[in-house]
Amino acid sequence: MVASEVLLPDDPAALARLLEAAATKFGSLPLSAVTEDTLLETVETLERTHRRLDGVDAAVLVEVSDRAVYRKAGYLSVHQYLAQGLRLGDGTARRRRLSAAGIGRFTDLQGQTHPPVLPATAVAVGEGAIGADHVREIDAIMDKIPTAIDASVRARAEVQLAWVARELSPAGVRTAGIRLLAHLDPDGTVTDERDRKRLRGFTILPQDLRLMSKVRGYLTPALRAEMEAALPSWAAPGMNNPDDPDSPSGTVESADPAALAAAVERDTRTPGQRTHDGLQALLRASRTGVGGGRRSGDLVITVTDHELAERAGVALTATGTRLPVAELIEVAATATPHLAVFSAHTGQALYLGRGRRLASRAQRLMLFARDRGCTAPGCAAPFTRTQAHHFPDWADGGPTDIDHLGAACGRHNRSVGPRRGQWQTMILIDGPHAGRVAWRPSGNRTARRWRINQIHHAELLPGHEPQPPPLPQPRL
Repeated sequence: MVASEVLLPDDPAALARLLEAAATKFGSLPLSAVTEDTLLETVETLERTHRRLDGVDAAVLVEVSDRAVYRKAGYLSVHQYLAQGLRLGDGTARRRRLSAAGIGRFTDLQGQTHPPVLPATAVAVGEGAIGADHVREIDAIMDKIPTAIDASVRARAEVQLAWVARELSPAGVRTAGIRLLAHLDPDGTVTDERDRKRLRGFTILPQDLRLMSKVRGYLTPALRAEMEAALPSWAAPGMNNPDDPDSPSGTVESADPAALAAAVERDTRTPGQRTHDGLQALLRASRTGVGGGRRSGDLVITVTDHELAERAGVALTATGTRLPVAELIEVAATATPHLAVFSAHTGQALYLGRGRRLASRAQRLMLFARDRGCTAPGCAAPFTRTQAHHFPDWADGGPTDIDHLGAACGRHNRSVGPRRGQWQTMILIDGPHAGRVAWRPSGNRTARRWRINQIHHAELLPGHEPQPPPLPQPRL
């Protein structure tokens, strides 16, 4: 009996439970007794099923996004739901969203369902010929095709990539895509300003075990020109050498010629190391306001007094970066210190408070020193993504000191993010969004605008009379 002849339920939840039961049964089967031909057929069938399920995952994710179902689970975005609710992590959640964006059929606010961005690729996934890794490679290649290329040529390129993916691995698709791009824009003249602005970016990757960080970027010609104009002055031989206490600091134009000449003789750094040190000196000058400039930001770091006295250990910045104490001392040499005092036994803040509802800058610094990020269990949001949160169990008549405050990200801060079961909803009765649900967090004074849910047809909820919403704003 083939799979098409099996009577399967139409209910998605029941079908998902059936898949789970089949996988559980499969895990308990004795595979050592099957023949080699049967084993090969089983592997191929399972791989084809995995790829078909990639298409199912995309379809389900599109529905979750269009109907904002993730909010019912208590999350503010699809990415949060995948990364935290389903415990996939940021990387896997991002990859699944990219796959769904390429082969999913999304619905706009007017109720129209659009075809997939990669239609031929979506068909191949539905047939089990290619998987999500192929989809991401094809999407990355299509994103690099210049905007000036005709739409019909782009469509034929996507069809060709989907056809190639049926026979090649994702790495092979990437190689074929490079050749395709070379044919479409052999000398780079088709690429215009729109492509450069779309592709620009600069990302600092996570720290490794040595606390070092790689960077990944795609610079526009303008930014490259500015960096090439500024960095040579800061990264010249002999300038801003952290290993030479007599090395001139600042720009090469402001350095004493005799001191610079002597520093050049002692400089054994590579060009890459000089560029690194020059960029660090430039950023430090911008942050500290050297030369009469305006301060561009504060560097907030916490460290224990024991680690500081021993000059050993690792400090933590407000963005979650780990900084060796030996380098912290160098960074703090030109900084303005703010002291946070804690009890050695309990970790309770001993000082820093004032009788106002809004947290002061000093209280924010104390919160970072104590909480170092969102205080919700299992939340890894760094301090820079949090707000000062008033604890619900504060005493003594009101939030008058630091013990009544805590750091919380937008999802876990009750004064910023919504909570499960606390929604105020209405049905729109006129305008372009008539018949759809509008909602906002119930009792949230900061949510002054209603958000429009992407539901095609909505029924009137009991206890909510339809009325025109104030300032309706569609939100994806």
